[in-house]
Amino acid sequence: MDFINFPLILMVLVTVTGLLWLFDIIALAPKRKLQVAAVDDQFKSSNLEDENIKQQHSLAISAVKKEPVLIEYSKSFFPVLALVFVLRSFLYEPFQIPSESMVPTLEVGDFILVNKYTYGIRMPVFRNKLISINEPKRGDVMVFFKPGEQVYYIKRVIGLPGDKIAMKNNVLYVNGKRQALEFVETTSDEHFDYRVYEENLEGFAHKMRNISSGRIAFQDREWTVEEGHYFMMGDNRDNSSDSRVWGTVPAENIVGKAEYIWMHWESFGIPSFSNVGSIQ
Repeated sequence: MDFINFPLILMVLVTVTGLLWLFDIIALAPKRKLQVAAVDDQFKSSNLEDENIKQQHSLAISAVKKEPVLIEYSKSFFPVLALVFVLRSFLYEPFQIPSESMVPTLEVGDFILVNKYTYGIRMPVFRNKLISINEPKRGDVMVFFKPGEQVYYIKRVIGLPGDKIAMKNNVLYVNGKRQALEFVETTSDEHFDYRVYEENLEGFAHKMRNISSGRIAFQDREWTVEEGHYFMMGDNRDNSSDSRVWGTVPAENIVGKAEYIWMHWESFGIPSFSNVGSIQ
């Protein structure tokens, strides 16, 4: 998924608008209050029941009470920006799926919600963990930064710290145990025919697919998952750049757990809600 440092942009906007609002409270608002009092003092001996004088008084009060445009906008936007910042940083963040690497679980154009707190509360932008809650489980669909790059990726957790992962003849083995596959259906697109299976990851069942031709996209190989790292793979096994290519993912690169599809919308067309639901 393309990376735009929206959390940083949002944090800067929240900080700037908040500081401007605080500056107004401390420095500008008291001055406006004194100016209002001065205007009232000027009109103290005037007959405010006279419509002309009453209008002059009202205009004078409005002029001295008027906030600078920058302050006015800051006070309007700060609460909204702060709410969005808190929601995205600590609760849920939306993403759109840009590639086929997680088909058949996630399609290109799916809009998903990522739980930002299930794996622990992290500092926005800097991402250092503040509070530990849960650890990733085998089978979770997780959003993370690709090692060595500021690029969002979404894959499935296959290997936990200390696991031995192997691919043999395009079949997955975890700690020496072949992961059971049950054929579901045959599908196709403009490029290939696929065989869809239900894969059982030591008790966690999910769908994945391989190219029907039997093409071996990845050579047989074994990996040992380091402590504090996770082995990630796409459900579109023959068309996914993942830990088989660029290695395991360190815990500090975790963004959150993908939990829910809330809409499907590609570049053109009408949004669809037919596949809304939890991500398995």
